[in-house]
Amino acid sequence: MQPDLILTDAMLVTHGEAPIPRAFVAMGGGKILDCGPMERLPPSDAPKLSLPGRLLTPGLINIHTHAVLSLMRGIAVDMGFAPAYTPGVPHGHEINAEEALALARLGAMEALLMGSTVMVDSYVHGEVTLPAIADLGLRIWACGRLHDVDFSRVHLADWRHVPEIGAGRLAEVEALIAQFHGSHGGRAHVIVAPHAPDTCSAALLRRAADLARDAKLLTTTHLSQSQLENAEIQRRDGCSPTQLLERCGLLDDRLIAAHCIHMSPDDVARFGAAGATVAHVPKGNATGGAIANTPALRAAGARIALGTDNLTQDMAEQMRWALATARIRVGSVGEGWQPEDAFAMATVNGAAALGKSGRLGQLAPGFAADVVAWDFRRAHLTPLLDPLGTLVHDANGRDVEHVWIAGRQVVEAGRPTQADEAAVRAAAQSAAEGLWARARAMMAA
Repeated sequence: MQPDLILTDAMLVTHGEAPIPRAFVAMGGGKILDCGPMERLPPSDAPKLSLPGRLLTPGLINIHTHAVLSLMRGIAVDMGFAPAYTPGVPHGHEINAEEALALARLGAMEALLMGSTVMVDSYVHGEVTLPAIADLGLRIWACGRLHDVDFSRVHLADWRHVPEIGAGRLAEVEALIAQFHGSHGGRAHVIVAPHAPDTCSAALLRRAADLARDAKLLTTTHLSQSQLENAEIQRRDGCSPTQLLERCGLLDDRLIAAHCIHMSPDDVARFGAAGATVAHVPKGNATGGAIANTPALRAAGARIALGTDNLTQDMAEQMRWALATARIRVGSVGEGWQPEDAFAMATVNGAAALGKSGRLGQLAPGFAADVVAWDFRRAHLTPLLDPLGTLVHDANGRDVEHVWIAGRQVVEAGRPTQADEAAVRAAAQSAAEGLWARARAMMAA
């Protein structure tokens, strides 16, 4: 196959290989056809884009986010708890489809501009947010949150489970599967997303496990994100949240569980033995005063991948925090927690969690042509002596210049090609202002 485009004269880093200081990447038919040192570039009449001073990496895989919760920017990090459990803020059940669409487009556009080519997203109104994210060019695994609590009562510490609510949410997931799974050229996927053990009854968790198994889908949830969750599950079910997921058939290698902060040694052992994935949000955890024990989880057999949750969609920042918090847990700087480990969390580990090893997460022939070009011609990235170390320790998402997904350019010179950035920002600003005004009015009433 003849290349559609050849990127030339750039530095290149990918998992398990030494950086190449002057490299090319040839893309065609949505895949990487060839890559390597410039000295090996064969003659070709294909279009070329010379990128000296840039670093090429695989697209980053954001394994846990809620794009609609861009609504909480600058606020959620100081609340001390997740928005769903916090009085006085806009809640998911108060967001209409139009507002969800506007906010999801903002969160997804932001992720794309910062180098993410894959998102795993869940919240509300998946019927509009999933296709909207895919329309921006991203690969998306998404779902509306699955629960059977009345979310209008959870922030009041009321965890009554209503079977009719759960049945309605399950029906929504099934409709989403029928309409969108495998759509958008195979870039759009549905993932079964029970919100959390405390907001789902054991019966609903079992039904979610059955649905995922029958439809051959992955699952994602929040797990042991707070001591409150642990206490509620101990009261309700007489076990830990991890043990509950195991009893309900959800604890396996198809599970992506966010946070995993407050886990006992037994929980860690069970989770690791199942081969499940931790959707690690190191900055969000740390700003909330907690650090997940990723060294113990990894040693037990768990896979560690990275997400941004409801924070800035900057995966470079998450790599940096993942490395720092693991070293705090270990108490030293050692060979086990180096930049290549954090980079793997943002690329190949996420690909493996999604069942896409060998297709996503690396720059190599046969992989998807999901490529990010970082502009390293900047003061904070100079002098450049170790490209991967500099990426993890010093770069940020605003250093992304170009992004290709399946060989299609979706970010050019720092701008999205599939959306009007100003219009997306304006719509999200309007939606957020309206939601916060309604929340303040309800508190005052």
